[in-house]
Amino acid sequence: MGNTTSCCVSSSPKHRRNNHSRLEPYRPEPELSRVDTSCNLQHISDRENIDDLPMEYNPSDHPRASTIFLSKSQTDVREKRKSLYINHFTHISENKHHPGPVRRKYSSCSTIFLDDSTVSQPNLKYTIKCVALAIYYHIKNRDVDGQMLLDIFDEKLHPLSKSEVPSDYDKHDPEQKQIYRFVRTLFSAAQLTAECAIVTLVYLERLLTYAEIDICPSNWKRIVLGAILLASKVWDDQAVWNVDYCQILKDITVEDMNELERQFLELLQFNINVPSSVYAKYYFDLRSLAEANNLSFPLEPLSRDKAQKLEAISRLCDDKYKDLKKLAKKRSVSADNLTVARWCPAIIS
Repeated sequence: MGNTTSCCVSSSPKHRRNNHSRLEPYRPEPELSRVDTSCNLQHISDRENIDDLPMEYNPSDHPRASTIFLSKSQTDVREKRKSLYINHFTHISENKHHPGPVRRKYSSCSTIFLDDSTVSQPNLKYTIKCVALAIYYHIKNRDVDGQMLLDIFDEKLHPLSKSEVPSDYDKHDPEQKQIYRFVRTLFSAAQLTAECAIVTLVYLERLLTYAEIDICPSNWKRIVLGAILLASKVWDDQAVWNVDYCQILKDITVEDMNELERQFLELLQFNINVPSSVYAKYYFDLRSLAEANNLSFPLEPLSRDKAQKLEAISRLCDDKYKDLKKLAKKRSVSADNLTVARWCPAIIS
């Protein structure tokens, strides 16, 4: 007692790790950002420093890491472009006087074509199509040799319907249309939003990264179901309860849904945070995937009413930016604006 060297500051909290994680061990900062206070907790800006995370292993955490689904689709996209290139010139050589119809609309000086999908309000139908396409590429281009399966996602052990699961259920990859119908059915019945579909894909890739598993024909439905279940609760204000999904999938039990949600959260290490930068990255990568696969969003000519609405929104955002800029300027005071008070020695009477 009385020895000041015996008192020490506890180390920074470390990230929770298990055998399923690829995250590197957390390295505490050499200096605490709040050394002059009695609190041992790090500031939130220190704890959420995403630059310290390995980018290649954290596409769902790091805004500058490339998404997994986009990289998995590159091989197929190159083959499709090569095939389209060959078919295009074959068509021209065979039909010199009858060229094929122009599929894509281009803007001109008189007409501007825009789609109705934005990062804040994505188009629901085409966003679900893009997410289904991303899942399709995950399954098709999976690592067959090194895949690890978890029992909670195995459809043979936990079937979603009472119909008998075929013996070769894990041999045949689902088609994109089958994945789309499954996702669309859940979103339509639960009345989920397009933003929820993007968050679903973020959680799906985070699960594959953290748990070091692959999505395959035997587990894709339950993995997608778990991601949708979690995304709907995190994103939507009025979340769909687990018992509501039992009304959509008639043969599944509430206990099974609860266990699926619990294990999904544990495999995510309870990391359900989706930064706005990560969300925006996934949105634009989905648009890139759609364009590369000729799944473009529907274009419509820019009308006068829509142009006026866009102009009004732009002015509103500009006014908000100016107000924030003025507020920040008031809060920060430069050294030139400080009034220096000269020190005068006290007059001793």
